[in-house]
Amino acid sequence: MLTEKSIADRSAVVGVLGLGYVGLPLAAAFVDAGFRVLGFDNDPRKIEALGRGESYLQHLGPDLAERLRASGRFEATGEADRLGEADAVLICVPTPLGPHNEPDLSYVEGSCRLLAPRLRAGQLVVLESTTYPGTTRDLCGPILEERGLRAGRDFFLAYSPEREDPGRKDYGTSTIPKLVGGVCERSGDLAEALYAAAIAQVNRVSSAEVAESAKLLENIFRAVNIALVNELKVILDAMSIDVWEVIEAAATKPFGFMKFLPGPGLGGHCIPIDPFYLTWVARRVGHPTKFIELAGEINTRMPQYVVDRVALMLNSVGKAVKGARILVLGLAYKPNVDDVRESPAVTLIERFERLGAQVDYSDPHVPEPPRMRAHDVSHLRSVELTAEALASYDVVVLATDHAAFDYDRIAEHARLVVDTRNALASRMEGRANYAKA
Repeated sequence: MLTEKSIADRSAVVGVLGLGYVGLPLAAAFVDAGFRVLGFDNDPRKIEALGRGESYLQHLGPDLAERLRASGRFEATGEADRLGEADAVLICVPTPLGPHNEPDLSYVEGSCRLLAPRLRAGQLVVLESTTYPGTTRDLCGPILEERGLRAGRDFFLAYSPEREDPGRKDYGTSTIPKLVGGVCERSGDLAEALYAAAIAQVNRVSSAEVAESAKLLENIFRAVNIALVNELKVILDAMSIDVWEVIEAAATKPFGFMKFLPGPGLGGHCIPIDPFYLTWVARRVGHPTKFIELAGEINTRMPQYVVDRVALMLNSVGKAVKGARILVLGLAYKPNVDDVRESPAVTLIERFERLGAQVDYSDPHVPEPPRMRAHDVSHLRSVELTAEALASYDVVVLATDHAAFDYDRIAEHARLVVDTRNALASRMEGRANYAKA
């Protein structure tokens, strides 16, 4: 049974269900705080890697898995029955979109159904997956109560949204402020106490629904502002005005402006997906979210804008996209990580291939593509960026501005460059073989 005393003396066992980008660093934070942690995942490869002390998430560092193993307080398992050993179970599973941009809560529902027959009195269950308001109370609660235990009376239920940002150096899991909201006062109390034992700052809110809504607001705020600069990029390009210079000029104002940068589309698990969770639930209560949906439409159009710019560049030298050799630089969705979730670079590759191009990619962080739910570029392998390789492609498309790329070499040897990140402007601005997109 989880109590403030078992949290304080570290006798409580913390279970983490899902050992991916959210669950694994969260497990490490609780291990570092002195708790015994039981990690569960249905991917045997992750369990085996952790048992060997091998890391499979590059941005967490090469020694994380070995540190967990050496602590003696962490164990990874695929045995669902062992979830009953944990005093608190933190659910960290994906919440993707379905084929019509509707919420896909199958992973959350499946996790709750996995846990329900093993749930015992006194346990705390916390959902961390991003979702629409009401999921914790109205979806998770009834499933967990199917065996007769009642939330708030027999077991405790709360929501605490993940706030991971892979590759970020100034904040980590234990230093990013945590939101916590329970389905009842006691659930919130226990969740707050548990997280406060491992996270530097915990902010308690009045309910699970407030915490769920706050997480959506965080990501919708970013999605809308990125859509704004993406739309400006297209408009200003048509007026022969450099959007990047405009943004830097606006950013000189010390108040009332926050800098967002355009790109080839949105990537990562949060920003491309989360706004649609709110638009879906808003329609259920009769309130369309036109502003948010418009932002989503603008951002999802950006890969096609890049494809069109590449076609124009090829056309300028008398070539068509069909039959062209195209090299996409960067498969990850953001710089200096190996995370390809919802990466616009993958969308670019697929669109170029559908147009008949021969496409390769180069990414020092992603030597070969991992399994993806909605995309398949598994036939590709990262190309080494030699001078000879660069010169062999008709056009090079910079999709992700990794620090490891040799930008001088790219500028010197690439025949044509389409730059979606403004990374080569200082080296190639004004040259006929260079264009921004």
